[in-house]
Amino acid sequence: MRQIPVDPDGRGRTWLLAFDAGEAVIERLVDFARAHDFGAAHFHAIGAFRRATVAFYDLAAQRYEEHPVEEQVEVCSLIGDVSRSGDEVRVHAHCVLGRRDLSTLGGHLVEAEVNPTLELFLWQGEVILERKHDDASGLPLL
Repeated sequence: MRQIPVDPDGRGRTWLLAFDAGEAVIERLVDFARAHDFGAAHFHAIGAFRRATVAFYDLAAQRYEEHPVEEQVEVCSLIGDVSRSGDEVRVHAHCVLGRRDLSTLGGHLVEAEVNPTLELFLWQGEVILERKHDDASGLPLL
């Protein structure tokens, strides 16, 4: 286990990002991180999507299996972090989505479009979390 202090001086900031209908969650988070020039954050959110793509990582094949969700769903839980890989901003997010029949699905959030809103609390740290390629998993890990 690696211990990574993300706010050693206690100067982190918390933001509430209220997304509107039609906004692309991952894309807007990347834009926000770039605009505020940070590379370390943690977030959680609730709300709803009109569509999403959720994925499962196949470790043996070292690739994501993407599954489109083409229906209105409740965001029961959305958690993740923001980090850097070189100059690239990385959003790593997992979600649990609730369907009309109250069944759920979940996994790695690839993309999603908000409808009607998403309330996302983001805590911004004062350091840069750097991801590097891990040969064993094929993933960019902290």
